[in-house]
Amino acid sequence: MPSAEETTVHQDPPVVAPTRRDEIAAAGSELIGGPIGRWAWLGSSRLTPVRVVALVAIGMFALGMVQKMPCYDWAWFRGASSQYTHACYSDIPHLFLGRGFADNLVPYFDRLNGDMQYLEYPVLTGLFMEVASWLTPGGSIQYREQMYWMVNAGMLMICAVVIAVCVARTHRRRPWDALLVALAPAFALTATINWDLLAVALTAAAMLMWSRGRNLAFGILIGLATAAKLYPVLLLGPLFVLCWRAGRFREFGTALLGTAGAWLVVNLPVMVLAPEGWKKFYTFSQERQVDFGSFWLIITQRTGKSLEVGTVNTYATVLMVLACAGIGALALMAPRRPRFAQLAFLVVAAFILTNKVYSPQYVLWLVPLAALARPRWRDFLIWQACEVMYFLGIWMYLAYTTSGDAHKGLPTEGYQLAIAVHLAGTLYLCAMVVRDALLPERDGVRTDGTDDPSGGVLDGAEDRFVLGQSYRLPEYQVQAAEAPRVEWGTRPPEAG
Repeated sequence: MPSAEETTVHQDPPVVAPTRRDEIAAAGSELIGGPIGRWAWLGSSRLTPVRVVALVAIGMFALGMVQKMPCYDWAWFRGASSQYTHACYSDIPHLFLGRGFADNLVPYFDRLNGDMQYLEYPVLTGLFMEVASWLTPGGSIQYREQMYWMVNAGMLMICAVVIAVCVARTHRRRPWDALLVALAPAFALTATINWDLLAVALTAAAMLMWSRGRNLAFGILIGLATAAKLYPVLLLGPLFVLCWRAGRFREFGTALLGTAGAWLVVNLPVMVLAPEGWKKFYTFSQERQVDFGSFWLIITQRTGKSLEVGTVNTYATVLMVLACAGIGALALMAPRRPRFAQLAFLVVAAFILTNKVYSPQYVLWLVPLAALARPRWRDFLIWQACEVMYFLGIWMYLAYTTSGDAHKGLPTEGYQLAIAVHLAGTLYLCAMVVRDALLPERDGVRTDGTDDPSGGVLDGAEDRFVLGQSYRLPEYQVQAAEAPRVEWGTRPPEAG
């Protein structure tokens, strides 16, 4: 007969209630009755945290679609500046005709008319666009453009739900942090501007897989995400340094092989059969001039001197390398090994800050990483306010430049201020993440003794290589556990 110790049922630790930890969350909860009480009975319910987050994400996405209605009805098709004055611009309907989908041209294989010879998107995004065109019904060209946007919006809504659910499941004890993603205003406003949510969804799923110890699945998903957008491959850099500090080279090698294999499976057929079309994304990225949203644009506009593309590429690369070196030093020299989500956020933010272009939908890359890296409502909302101001600033600036002598919108100096606000907001959030890494006792995720819930094999692992002095506080004495299975949508024992 088994002993009492053998029959003990293991209980998962309770879910962290944000209304008990975050003053902004507590204040916001007044809209639905106030913070959860100490003696509240949290009985069984079908509305688990994951399901609530998914429903909120769908609701906010729908509101973002409603915000695009003035353009859907007429502004995309009449007048040059109307879609900017209503702040409802989207690439999707314009590229349906401009990239040959309306004419049933095959991306990468068929040459386009006009300045852009081939589709300038990575292969997996091109496939996403092509599938949406197959689902678009016939009719007049305006109707088909409207339906193409609507079909893409439906597919992108699925991506948005995947992102929210993955963030909710990555930190097992903190599913409510995913409300930062679901309620992010910049997320709703920019979700249907372009196709970035595909890569963001694959990256969020990869983060979930790594947190569960599924290293190969993580690599495969990062490879697929990189086949949809370039930025996800950057996550391998901080992951390597963290695995170096923990001596987890085998796990990193598995992830790296999965990434390379998945990327090649998607790209190799097009690379071999349509090399000119395949490489257009990479040549376009290299040849692209200084564009909207970057501090490089402020420099060119303020000085009145255009910068050579090659020079900007070199300087931007040097700045990115320096930023990555700083992130690597932080990973190896911090008193506690930084959490994976923290460094993932920092490296993607560094890429955005140093790049020669910042399209408003690029904020989508950072939203799920920010929710995992710094789940504090105050700092998140400060950053989101800056991004919303930039979102309005770029459309008002384009309205100004396309309205002729009427000059409706924001002049150049105003747009430069909007860029500066975006840069300042992103740098502020980066500073908060760096502070948490240097002062782990200030990290909200670690205040309850957790080490790195998104770290997978790194969670609770001992340091093997450190530059400088490291220490381990008593509350961080956690034991590395075997990776649990991913249980989608299961209800934690306590919710709030």
